[in-house]
Amino acid sequence: MRELGLIHHEDGRHRCPWCGVSPEYVAYHDQEWGVPEYDSRALFEKLMLDGFQAGLSWITILRKRDAFRARFNGFEPEKLVRWRDKQIEGALGDAGIVRHRGKIEATIGNAQGYLEITRTEGDFSKFLWSFVKGKPIVHSRETMADIPTESAEAQALSKALRQYGFRFVGPTIVYAFMQAVGMVNDHLSGCDFHRG
Repeated sequence: MRELGLIHHEDGRHRCPWCGVSPEYVAYHDQEWGVPEYDSRALFEKLMLDGFQAGLSWITILRKRDAFRARFNGFEPEKLVRWRDKQIEGALGDAGIVRHRGKIEATIGNAQGYLEITRTEGDFSKFLWSFVKGKPIVHSRETMADIPTESAEAQALSKALRQYGFRFVGPTIVYAFMQAVGMVNDHLSGCDFHRG
């Protein structure tokens, strides 16, 4: 299976190579990545965390995810839009998260964009999923080299989000988000979790 770029694990399963052998990363690969998510708040959280990941590895964010949830009010947009300097400074002093002022402030602004999308489009989840016509795009890629860093759908969604004032939502970040929440199935074709 090496020719497919897969890793053969001790449990007999074949997995995408990016998850390595770290138990928490393997669990994320098996149980979350590529599984269609339709809950609006969960989608907002994942999009914000992908923005925080910019320039970092996902495992870094994954290990800090609980701290992010605690600091950012469970990523509830209605609470985040009420943040002021005190909350921003508290986040900047929290070693449990990525302390980047621009990304913290973007999260607050993105929460406002989320509420605006909810007002104008009716539902954040339906808005996002409309860019893939409401169902996952299933690919059958054999190696990691076959997976692009963005797509036409990611470019369109990125542009639409920016029109609502979102930041840290470039096409590469948005494509990674789409893969993670199952809008795009990019598990390698030989992966036991391809679910194709």
